[in-house]
Amino acid sequence: MTSCPITRPSRLLVVPIAFLFAVAIFTGLAVAQSATILTAGQETSFRVGEKLSYSVSYETFQDVAYLETQVLSTGMLGGKRVFEINGRLKTYQIVSAALSLIDENRTVFVAADTGMPLMVKRTKSNVVVPVDTVENFLSSPAMGNDLLSLVYAIRATGGSGSFTLTENGESHAVTVQPTKPEKVKISAGEFDSTVSVINSSFFVLKGIKNVTINLSADDRRLPIMVRFRTSTGTFRVELSNVQYIVPAQPEVRPTPVPAGTTRPAQPPRPQPSPAPYVSNQPLLAELAFNLGEVLEYKLSSAGNAIGIVRFEAKERTLFQNRDSLLLTAIVSGVDQGNKTFGLGDMLSSRVNPETLAPLQSELKFSGVLRPFNQTVTFDPKTGAIQVGGPNTIDAPVGTHSLVSLIYAMRSFNLDPSKSPGNPVNDTRVAVYWMDRPYIFTLRPGNPEMISINGVKLPAQLITVNTGNPQLDQLAIKVWLSTERGRKPLRFSVGTFQADLIIPNIQ
Repeated sequence: MTSCPITRPSRLLVVPIAFLFAVAIFTGLAVAQSATILTAGQETSFRVGEKLSYSVSYETFQDVAYLETQVLSTGMLGGKRVFEINGRLKTYQIVSAALSLIDENRTVFVAADTGMPLMVKRTKSNVVVPVDTVENFLSSPAMGNDLLSLVYAIRATGGSGSFTLTENGESHAVTVQPTKPEKVKISAGEFDSTVSVINSSFFVLKGIKNVTINLSADDRRLPIMVRFRTSTGTFRVELSNVQYIVPAQPEVRPTPVPAGTTRPAQPPRPQPSPAPYVSNQPLLAELAFNLGEVLEYKLSSAGNAIGIVRFEAKERTLFQNRDSLLLTAIVSGVDQGNKTFGLGDMLSSRVNPETLAPLQSELKFSGVLRPFNQTVTFDPKTGAIQVGGPNTIDAPVGTHSLVSLIYAMRSFNLDPSKSPGNPVNDTRVAVYWMDRPYIFTLRPGNPEMISINGVKLPAQLITVNTGNPQLDQLAIKVWLSTERGRKPLRFSVGTFQADLIIPNIQ
């Protein structure tokens, strides 16, 4: 029965592919090895105890990866003074599910005078049995810096100069050129910084362009922000936390206080009251729709009208003590002979207003679709999904329901590939379908004119491949408007079609 599978996709969407580059970029753009020997003053890029944490965002999606660097210790290795630095890189499975899981821990011992690696230890945990590798450069000097040590090398030079990156047996020239000062306000604080432009064959091969890095203008030269573009969208890597972890100090016993002397109690410091939550605040400008937007679609099956579906960005309110946006798709009209949908049948999602990642999704159907009624709860921290019972299903963090996919794809970068034989602009998203995540591929087509009720409209065809043979037999397609707002003009799923009712185009 073809009607049933059409409703099942109402579960989860996950962020696109490009995130892999986000991690490669932050390390990659700081990835450069200075050809000059570091001076004593330049050693200050290694501060024992310094721990830097970063958040990676892609387009409107936040926290798609975890990145951390730390200077653990200093000492002697092979008769040379070294610094021990550590880096951890892990995807939050938003892009891991769409591309590959990344979970690597790396420890590098670098020479204090040159910043070059003397020993590199890697542990990759994205496999059943973790894989450890060790590279020893004590007797045979390294030809260049690895990714982690070069984060510090670029800091040591102040974001200027020519470098060499050597990773996985390949070397790439990297040039870093400072351009302008910029004041940056991020979660780690407000910084005066210098913007440097990064150019390298490394980025060209990865399809990465417009790479810039902001180094703080103080003597720490903290890498506080990295920005770059790929064929699928824009990435930002932002410093989220700075810590200086010092060794524990010996316990100091307090001086005894003579009897009879008491310290006056300090009055409690008044705490400011939190600002009250205000409902229905405007949505981010980066989203392609506004709060309150209503779109109605005429439904048909095999050319016969069967009803009307109403999509609405309904309200922004607190849900389970979280800021949330309610997105709904409701059958608002039913034509005679309709045996698939019932009046009032509904798909709804409570989502994060910034990322559109769901907190809860609900399906309410009547008639033949009643067996698919359910309430799905999403854990925004772990990605775990709970469907009607105590058991949970593992899924990527930040996954989206079908409703939020329809809204989120309007903000995706879906430029068509310039080469038909090389569809590099495909966007892959992980979608939870029935009992497991699948990799959906959104393939953008070239702009074309389509006709809706006799009106010619500019549109872009997005072909959806799910990796599920049953779904792919339905040949799922979406036509997005090429004009501002990127409204979906038409959906096609098997014999079913939904056309935007013309007044909604204005």
